[in-house]
This record gives sequence, C-alpha cells and structure tokens, in this order.
Amino acid sequence: MSQKMNVLFIMTDQHRADHMSCAGNPVVKTPNLDRLAKEGIRFTNAFCANPMCMPNRASIFTGVYPNVHGCRSNGINLPDTVETFIEAMRKSGYITHNVGKMHFQFYIPPFKRKTKSAEMIGYWMHEETSKEAHDTFPKPYYGFEECEITLGHGDLCGGHYLDWLEELRPGATGWMRKRLTLKFFDQVYYKSNMAVEHYPTIYCQERTTNFLEKHSKGEFGDKPFFLCCSIPDPHHPVCPPGEYKDMYKLDEISLPSTFYDIKNIYNHKFLGPLIKNPLFRGAMLRESDENEVKEFTRLTYGSISLFDHAIGEILASLEKLGYAENTIVIYTSDHGDLMGDHGMIYKGPSPFSGLLNVPLIMRVPGVTKPGSVTNSLASSIDFAKTILNLTKIPNRLHSSFIQGVDLTPILKDPKAKVRDCAFVEEDEEFGPLTIRLRHLITETHKITVYAGLEDAGDIYDRINDPDELNNLWDKDRDLKERLVTKILHENLKAQTKIPKRQASS
Repeated sequence: MSQKMNVLFIMTDQHRADHMSCAGNPVVKTPNLDRLAKEGIRFTNAFCANPMCMPNRASIFTGVYPNVHGCRSNGINLPDTVETFIEAMRKSGYITHNVGKMHFQFYIPPFKRKTKSAEMIGYWMHEETSKEAHDTFPKPYYGFEECEITLGHGDLCGGHYLDWLEELRPGATGWMRKRLTLKFFDQVYYKSNMAVEHYPTIYCQERTTNFLEKHSKGEFGDKPFFLCCSIPDPHHPVCPPGEYKDMYKLDEISLPSTFYDIKNIYNHKFLGPLIKNPLFRGAMLRESDENEVKEFTRLTYGSISLFDHAIGEILASLEKLGYAENTIVIYTSDHGDLMGDHGMIYKGPSPFSGLLNVPLIMRVPGVTKPGSVTNSLASSIDFAKTILNLTKIPNRLHSSFIQGVDLTPILKDPKAKVRDCAFVEEDEEFGPLTIRLRHLITETHKITVYAGLEDAGDIYDRINDPDELNNLWDKDRDLKERLVTKILHENLKAQTKIPKRQASS
C-alpha cells in the first residue's frame, strides 16, 4: 500500500450548509457527516465561487474563477484545454477515479448541432447513440483516468449508472427513456417507486467501495488514489426512495424565519422584476408557497439522510480496508438552495446565504484536530491548492496558475485566517436577458452588486442580521464605500492573468 496520502473527495449537489445535524439543524438526521465532523474540522464560512452546478464544479477542480476557466454558467462546456489539479495528481502517479456526477459538459441538447458534449443525457440513453456515447467517452477526462458517471437527477439518471441498473433490473433502460423529457427536470419533487438498492445514491456508494476494494487488492499497483464520489442528490426534482420518502413528517418542518419576506422581494430593484420576467423560468429561483416549501424540505431531508447513510458505508469500507489513517477525506457540495428563504426556492442570482454558503468538512490524518469548528473564510476555489499541498504534488506538475489559497493553516489551527473575504461570480444569459452580479463576503458583512444597477445593491450585516432582512445599501454610506471599493479590487484580482507580451510595442 502506498505511503503517500490518498484523497477521498465526497461531493453532493445543492446541499445547504445548515442541512446537517452538526450544523445545528434540529430535524434532519446526518449521523455520518456528524461523525466525520467530530473526527475532523467543519467550516461554517465556506462559500461557492459560483452558485450554479457547472461553473462551480469547474472552479472546484481548477482552483480558478469561472471567468478564468471559461465555464461561466450552466450550458457552457469547461474547455478541454483547461488543466485541472486532478491532471497534476495523475502526472505525479496518482490513480484518479470519479464515481457519480461530473457536469463538466452540458446535459441537454445544444442550440447548434456542431456543439458536442460527452455528458449529454439523451446521447447516453437513446438506443441509437448509447454505444457511441460509451465508446467515445474521453480518457482521461479532465484528469480522471476512469469515470463511472451519473447523468441527471433524482431517480432519472443515465450514464454508466444505467448499465449498472440494467443488470439489476432488466428493462430499466426502456423505462428511463420513456420518462426523459426536459419538463421532467422542472419538477420540484415527486414520490419515487424505485427501490432504495437501485437508486443513484446507492450506485455511487457501491462503485466507490468497489474501487476501494480493488485498490486494496493491488489492482492498481502501489499507486495512491484520488477518488471522487459525487452524489447527484439532493438536487431537485427530489424523490427519495423507499423508507426515505416518509422518514420526515410535514409537522416536523418549519418554514424559514424569512419566508414572508417575499413582500419585500417584490420591491427589490433586481429580484422583483426578475422573478416576474417570463424569460427567467425553469429550474431557477422563483416564488413558492407554504405547502410546497414544507414538502420540498421534508423530501430533501429524506434524500440527505439517504446519502448520509451511503457516506457512512463508504467511510466504513475505508476503515475496514485499512485506509483511514492515510486518506484525506473531504465533504462538500457545489452550492446550496434557497429552500423557502425570503419566500423563494431553487438557485439563481440572489444575494442570500442559503444558496452561497456550502458545507465543508475535512479530516486530514495528523493535521486536523478532532471536533474542530472554524469560522474562517474558505472558497470552493481553495480545494486545488490545499490538496496539492497536502499531497506534496510539485508545482512544476501543475502548469496553470491557481487563484485559490491553501487552507492548511486553518486545518492545523481553526483560528487561523488565510483570506479576508470570499468572492462569488455569477453570469447568466436567458435569450435577450443577461444577468451579471458579484458577491463579496467578509466575516462581518456581505455585499452584492448588479450590472446595470448603479443605484441599487445589497449589503447585510452578517453578525447582527444573520437572516439578511435589513439591507444597508442606502443606510450606511461609509460602509457602502468601503465594501464597494473592496469588491472592485477583488473583481480585478479575480480576472485571468495578463498575457505575456509578444513584443515591446
């Protein structure tokens, strides 16, 4: 067995930072994430670099902001010329393996036929193209030597998952094809008839533990591993299977304290017109009602408890096979969900923490102190530099620059500070409707600015107004000047590096 540190990187999709027992949630049960937190360190102030799936996943694996790696919103492929830190690990001798959701390339049919994606759901699922999708899937894929992918959400997933499901349940492929429509993914939730043992979360669990077993038997020689287990839940449509669909009762669910703030959202100079705009629709933030939010939350908790169970099985396998003492374990999510905050659900351009704040737990043998909690700021772009440092990967093996910082000082001392703010980009385009906003979060305040709205923005006092109900934009001029100046400088720092001169003039 290799003496180098292995890495188990566990990621979920659209999981709020406060939807864990260890984060103080009194209803949802997450005993395995709680245990991981007790054995490592939990970050309370970790933020995504972009609150959408594709751009933030690209930022996680490149260590740079979306404007630099090029995947600036969902529906834009991460260029295959962009180097991930996974590629540097592969070059240094690591086995790099992914199980589950990747989403480096778009899922649904493109606007122009010549645009290609290796992750298009229909391409994998339809009978006439399925074999081609399998045969032409790139290797390595953004640094991953092998990938066992899921494509989609809930119990409607394609990719290699469908091959596994077909073996367990012959005829499943035909059943999936009949259900595949774009409108399917616009649903908030529904009740699944799928057995727990056939659900995509269990696929991710089984294929992850299968990799660990094969590695323990020496099938990859003496190479250390970077293993990514990327579970596609609890992203909507939410449909936990079996006993998980009724694990939580409606009378256990409370509405968020800010739910009735929707009245003020109507008057918000950016959000008010946006949520009423017919161009802005689909699986993006929108107004909700009491019943929908409660049912959405109830089923989301069931989905969370299912993947928490799967994580427990993976951690048990890690221990059983003797890997616990030389494996870095990281848990995070790509972004959160408004889940009724301020009367809205889903994700999209908004200034609120339920969407931007992500869960982050790390257990690093010999480095983290059990049961640590840190309020120090962290960003999704920090994983690259942190993991490369912890695994001692030489800088020469990673040719691209990294904008994230190394979190190791915080892992050693929870009171340490490595950044004075977190910066979040968001760019969206819906036909003629273009949306651009930037967020900056310090330990005490948050500011959001919107392109085209010079006279409006959001500033919240994170200490005295954690519910983000009192917008200080027009109430504290000195504070606004300081934060506007700060976000201007951070926006400049976040841009791609200046090209080298080709001549003096």
